[in-house]
Amino acid sequence: MVRVSRLACVRVPWFAAAAIVRCEPALAERPLVVVQGTPPVTRVVETNAAARERGVVPGMTEAHAGALCAELVRRPFVETSVASAQHALLTAALGVSPRVQDAGPGLAYTEIHGLGRLVGDDAAVGERLVRLVRNVGLDVRVGIADGRTAARVASHGAARVTVVPAGGDAASLASAPLDRLDLPEPVVTALRRWGIADLGALAALPRDALAARLGPAGLLAHDLATGVDHAPFHPWTPPPFWEEAQGLDWEVHDLLALGTVLDVVLTRLAARLAAVHLAADVIDVRLGLISGAHHERTVALAHPTRDVELMLALLRLDLERQPPPAAVIDVALSVRPVVARPGQGGLWQPPALAERDLAALLARLVRLVGPDNVGSPTLDDSHRPDAVTLDPFTPPDVDVDEGASAVTSDPPLALRRLRPPRMVNVVIDDERPARVTRGTTVTRVVACAGPWRISGEWWDTRGWARDEWDLLLDDGTLCRLAHDHVNGHWLLDGVYD
Repeated sequence: MVRVSRLACVRVPWFAAAAIVRCEPALAERPLVVVQGTPPVTRVVETNAAARERGVVPGMTEAHAGALCAELVRRPFVETSVASAQHALLTAALGVSPRVQDAGPGLAYTEIHGLGRLVGDDAAVGERLVRLVRNVGLDVRVGIADGRTAARVASHGAARVTVVPAGGDAASLASAPLDRLDLPEPVVTALRRWGIADLGALAALPRDALAARLGPAGLLAHDLATGVDHAPFHPWTPPPFWEEAQGLDWEVHDLLALGTVLDVVLTRLAARLAAVHLAADVIDVRLGLISGAHHERTVALAHPTRDVELMLALLRLDLERQPPPAAVIDVALSVRPVVARPGQGGLWQPPALAERDLAALLARLVRLVGPDNVGSPTLDDSHRPDAVTLDPFTPPDVDVDEGASAVTSDPPLALRRLRPPRMVNVVIDDERPARVTRGTTVTRVVACAGPWRISGEWWDTRGWARDEWDLLLDDGTLCRLAHDHVNGHWLLDGVYD
């Protein structure tokens, strides 16, 4: 019976080497080996296509590989780079289908059934997967079939996308060699001793006899050779923080060189965010130092973005204010992804500051006056004057209807607070202010309202008490006056506009 489901296998050949090329694109055409171990017994764990053409294969010593290819480029195996590349692969696959399975380094399965109306036929889905994965810096092969085994075998084809027709899994597997499956070594040895060289010959063996000789491992091998896959599909869940890391072969001592590395890492992060239409809200920086310590910084963005130049400028400003105390040997950046929702400003409102300019302005203000002195004021639960705290700044939402109505209605009377308040001399007549002296200017009170008596925190040394008056002076000034009962001073607290 033909299965209804369709799966795509997304495979990156020679994945450890591909993860290095993703960090250093200039190595794409050069013979490259990834090495692991301690000299002089360092061994090659992965190579790229250019190195394999020169006879360099995994398992040989680094010295042997160097003798075969004089222009060989060597890079150490870095687990964080491989993990970042795997997350990038899975993220790109999420841009096509919400159901993606992590099948190990350089391998992912994607459920694509039902995408025909959105994307096109199977070949179009495969081409979109290729394009999205290449956008995050990886070269990929895609195989599409009814089951995971046939899709994985198809991904080893020479073409970018290989499509197995519906119901044709068993036929497509017949000519594939045994090493296309991850079979236990004893099973492969036994099959080759029997003269079994491909999956078609394995599928033709009697199932009962195979189980009697090889046990459960033999039954599993027979199922895979016939395209039967009983393992459940385990969808991958994206982590709450997306990270990209890069180890360095040299010590970075200045911020200019560090900015170049940050640019490369941010570009990879932005490509992953763009694949699933997300933006960064917060950037966490973790710099590994030559001393063994880490220099960590958190940069909150004024507006969600995936603009590399903007994020790089903000990171540079923050690191100029708090530079790392020692040379940097590795860089890790993680972002908190959010959905960037485009909005439209009010028709009657002045144009808002551009996202790039707003974020850069806030970063420069933080650099000048410190992070504790920049933000959005929030009223405290207190009657004390100026009882406010600063929260992280977020642009306010503009209501178009409110903006339009504001043009047609009279603007409200606003009190412009004077900070710090100015000391004045006040003459009292019948317990009410009669004249106010500001410097050499003496004005008469035409009308007044008050007092409004407020006090608080009497239980603490910061206790306060004051009377507030609204006065209309004979020169036309409408102002707010305050009498501080703690020190007896009269203060010009603000002027109405």
